[in-house]
Amino acid sequence: MPGIGVPELILILVIALILFGPGKLPEIGRAVGRGVRDFKDALSGLPPDEERKKIEPRD
Repeated sequence: MPGIGVPELILILVIALILFGPGKLPEIGRAVGRGVRDFKDALSGLPPDEERKKIEPRD
């Protein structure tokens, strides 16, 4: 079974644009990105963002 190609991704994007509108898409994308990053961090054993900020001081 083949993976998701470019036409399928475009179709999903168009459907999401119709359902949520152009104003909500950046918020949804940001939330999905954070979720994916948190999931990857949890799998690799990295501390959450708040703890990372405490550990790594910024100049």
